[in-house]
Amino acid sequence: MSTPENHVPGPRPLFEEAFLRKLERIAILSNRAVTGQMQGERRSPKRGQSVEFADFRPYTEGDDFRRIDWNAYARLERFFIKLFVEEEDLTVHLLVDASRSMDWGAPNKLEYALRTVGALGYIALSGLDRVTVTALGKNGSGSNFAPRRGKQQAFALFSYLQALMPPAGGPAAGRSTPGLDNQLRYYAGVATQPGPLLLLSDLMDEGWAEGLRALASRGFEISVLHILSPDEVKPELTGDLKLLDSETMSDIEITAEYDLIQRYRKSLAEWQEEVHRFCSARRINYVPIETSLPFDELLFAWLRRQGVLK
Repeated sequence: MSTPENHVPGPRPLFEEAFLRKLERIAILSNRAVTGQMQGERRSPKRGQSVEFADFRPYTEGDDFRRIDWNAYARLERFFIKLFVEEEDLTVHLLVDASRSMDWGAPNKLEYALRTVGALGYIALSGLDRVTVTALGKNGSGSNFAPRRGKQQAFALFSYLQALMPPAGGPAAGRSTPGLDNQLRYYAGVATQPGPLLLLSDLMDEGWAEGLRALASRGFEISVLHILSPDEVKPELTGDLKLLDSETMSDIEITAEYDLIQRYRKSLAEWQEEVHRFCSARRINYVPIETSLPFDELLFAWLRRQGVLK
């Protein structure tokens, strides 16, 4: 069957259905009991009275057998856990750096970060947590996915993220954006219901420390997912080159010799260690990520080992 000339294919789905089912078996780690706006799957200091059924998810090791849906097991021969509206939810804050420096690399840092946000958001929605997403630096302002709750909101979340995907033709020029520090400090000032907050950024803004300090002062449980591409971690450059700063559009001419590359790698390691020390001193979880890391390994192994997921 021929395709109409004016037909424009839609965006590629972020995830296959089978992958989403695997995501429902894990959860975003929160070390504190919090009082949320609605009652969900998290334990809270405040006890709810309702026993209204809300949703179900696949059984995982350690779940209470009393919550197994035996009717579902009889039909499907699989264990599912009933989720009731008895325990309170919390708000999961997902902040993704969509500035020009993120639209770089192979795999592309921004695309990798947005897919990660999609997976993390789906995990939280499946667990009946409230999810909000903010794109920092997109067209000079923070594009926002307002707080929503329930797995049925996943398609709206995915559509929002697909609209932020980098263009297929290469990096967009765009106009300059407010500094990361200003945007993070603004978010710290206006955000409600502090809970787990995951920032996905390459941190290529000198104000990252002030922004994180402001968030930490509000009581968020912060994880910084520091995303870099392989060509930033281990550049393979030779000869005389002109490098262009994608944020400021300034340029510098260099001769990429062995000694220069080694100094660059040393400086990068020292910078990451500086960020790590800063975060550790403020009980912020620092997670370095290279976009060459396979997505399955990121979600089902690396982020679990780093205390982001469980």
